Amino acid sequence: MPELPEVETVVRGLAPRLTGCVIRQASFSSRLVVRDDFQALAARLAGRRIESVARRGKFIVLRLDRGALSIHLGMTGKLLLDGVRGAHTRAEFALDGGVLIYDDARQFGRIEYGEPEPKRLAGLGPDALHTGREEFIDALRRHAGRIKPLLLSQRVIAGLGNIYVDEALFAARIHPKARASRLSDRRLQALHEAVANVLRRAIAAGGSSISDYVDAEGRRGSFQNEHCVYGRADEPCPVCGGTIRRIELGQRGTHYCPRCQKI
Repeated sequence: MPELPEVETVVRGLAPRLTGCVIRQASFSSRLVVRDDFQALAARLAGRRIESVARRGKFIVLRLDRGALSIHLGMTGKLLLDGVRGAHTRAEFALDGGVLIYDDARQFGRIEYGEPEPKRLAGLGPDALHTGREEFIDALRRHAGRIKPLLLSQRVIAGLGNIYVDEALFAARIHPKARASRLSDRRLQALHEAVANVLRRAIAAGGSSISDYVDAEGRRGSFQNEHCVYGRADEPCPVCGGTIRRIELGQRGTHYCPRCQKI
């Protein structure tokens, strides 16, 4: 599933091309991706100017001259500039400066419109890339749960997913089962720094292309080549040489090094 670095990469590709464009026509073909009435939503969007393209957590947000459109890529969603309609195209936006195609093979993504913005955005916690150290620590300190599920909760910290939580916890040498409320300020500060560092490195590499992810131009990312623990179960740890383990935690596959990340 595309996480913050992948979404940020898509946004950076879209913003220069979409900002200032007018949506001439929109069409939709998936009741799973778009829950609104297709014709009513198309009518609301027709003639609207795109004022900005931004990211909120894992959401792409097109702010219009009236209202906003949020796009969540789900597991297999792709936003393609001047793309070609195909078997998995679920939405198409005809612009005065080209066309924007939304493809989604598994249809777990979501496109929503709202004024002033979709309600779903209101429940997001502080953004993982832009959260200050104290705000980050306070957000985690309020909970007694295990650190990995907390970091995955978009209401606690927005933008993180399975890949980058595993990588950040490894960089900070924190066990994924550690209780957030029992971690010292020093260790939480180290985690804050690790999250920011991992995310910035991933963005610089265009994100991680594990399966379907590509950017707005159809290009794959390369950060998967730099993963230290994610997807590397039973391989040697790049730091200590021990064996990376995979466990289930909160119904999510979790990768860590038992030597480097002691509980």
